[in-house]
Amino acid sequence: MSVTIYHNPKCSKSRQTLELLGQQGVTPVIVEYLKATPTAEKLKGILALLGLAPRDLMRKKEDEYVEYGLSNPSLSEDELIGFMIKHPILIERPIVLANCKAAIGRPPEQVLSILL
Repeated sequence: MSVTIYHNPKCSKSRQTLELLGQQGVTPVIVEYLKATPTAEKLKGILALLGLAPRDLMRKKEDEYVEYGLSNPSLSEDELIGFMIKHPILIERPIVLANCKAAIGRPPEQVLSILL
């Protein structure tokens, strides 16, 4: 089984999720998404797996969210995805992909459901 984690090593939930995966005997591919930002197509695929709209995957307390007025309902999904690519700090973390499914590790135990 191939498992990928979109990880921010500075984030405690991300570190906890990575540790939890290790406890399950899983060695995931680690993508430090702040350094290797996913493409628009990859992000759209992740959103589809999560069943979320772009705004639902955004960290609304980040300065960039307020600064760029990303709560504006007139912004299209493509525009929001564009902001997440330009400012990956806006992407909620961690995201784990496994078995053609995705989960956000908040709380970390939430990712266990996609490992089965």
